[in-house]
Amino acid sequence: MLRGEGLDLTAKQAQFNRAMELYTSKARYLVFGHLVSTANIALQLYLLYRIWPLSIGLLRQILALVAAYLLTDFINGLVHMYMDNNDRYESIDGPLIANFHLHHKTPVYTKRNLLLVYFMETGSKVWLVGYLLLVVALQALFEVNSVVLYTLVYTGILSSVAEVSHYLCHTSTSPIAAFLARIGLLLTKRHHAPHHLQDNTSYAFLNGLSDPLLNRIARVSCKGYKQHTDLHYAHYTAADTESR
Repeated sequence: MLRGEGLDLTAKQAQFNRAMELYTSKARYLVFGHLVSTANIALQLYLLYRIWPLSIGLLRQILALVAAYLLTDFINGLVHMYMDNNDRYESIDGPLIANFHLHHKTPVYTKRNLLLVYFMETGSKVWLVGYLLLVVALQALFEVNSVVLYTLVYTGILSSVAEVSHYLCHTSTSPIAAFLARIGLLLTKRHHAPHHLQDNTSYAFLNGLSDPLLNRIARVSCKGYKQHTDLHYAHYTAADTESR
């Protein structure tokens, strides 16, 4: 490592620690996460209520779900890629960015009720609030094809399910979760392992189907996290890193 790179790394580690000190000492970040979760889930339920009367038949429902699975896996993988390579710890959202990076430090998460996981992890998806509001506006202002509308709504809901899939991949020994992963509805441990063991790969975390495309994008757009953002939490040792 060059001397300048060493100084830059030391500065980034200090920025990371300051950001995490803010995150853990200010209740506003927890409150903000709960507000984001509440907004996301309220919008998901509202959109389901709005589209439920639209009958599209079983075949089109399956088509909408398949399309939503692919979209969700890809979109959330892109967001994951952006966040894993984001080192703006001194920005207004710096504490949230720093806390996000700790998921690489924690191989096993604390076991929680899946509904609680759905609620808590949805609180990290600030972007999803904007996405769901956009779908609400589209449904209210335009005549959107019913299959497209179902696909967009399912994508909004599956974006929260993706967090549960990721949690189960890290934590669960349930045969039901393992079966759902084997048939491609959830993420398998084997598929996700390279994200932690290698570098700049396997960003998808609903079921991983979009990873071949995401990996190509990552190779040309990201430097990777192993020798970048993963180094920034090297001197952060707060006890709560073991209980995501």
